[in-house]
Amino acid sequence: MSVIKNKRSLSELEFFHNAIKLRKEMTDLLLRDFGVKARKKDPQIFPKRYSMDKDDGEAFMKLCEKYKIVSIIETYPDWLINEFRTSILKNLRELMANITAANSIYPVCMAEWEERRLYQDRAIGNCEILFQEMAYALSILPVDVDKYMRYVDIIQRQIALLKGWRKSDNKLKARLLKKK
Repeated sequence: MSVIKNKRSLSELEFFHNAIKLRKEMTDLLLRDFGVKARKKDPQIFPKRYSMDKDDGEAFMKLCEKYKIVSIIETYPDWLINEFRTSILKNLRELMANITAANSIYPVCMAEWEERRLYQDRAIGNCEILFQEMAYALSILPVDVDKYMRYVDIIQRQIALLKGWRKSDNKLKARLLKKK
């Protein structure tokens, strides 16, 4: 007999499944270069934008007219997107490594419990760093913030799940202290 969906409790490894989902979703975003697209600009904007003196601005416009340049494609620097991509992928890898390391320890003494707790804390820290990296990328890159809210929600859910997992380990600690 099955349990109605809204009456079900979280699976014991929900933090792990959500981390895998987060990693996959973020990787998909990074494969699309954060959704940053090249923009077409009118050549008349450039003399003003780059504060060209009058002669240079006129020369620039004559060149555009001569070669029939009606728009200039402005792209975002690849090095910046690569830097964000590298940082986020490294953080996601560390997040999974910390979750896996913590989950592989079943504490039978206080030292093991403390080591497991340390890995859990590091995983939470990875999520917080990831959250900050995303916020910074969104403040720099010309993208629609509303499209990124789903990633923010997944990160916040992951933090909540990891904190819940860490809190549930307090029962183990009480058992270990009682056994001592």
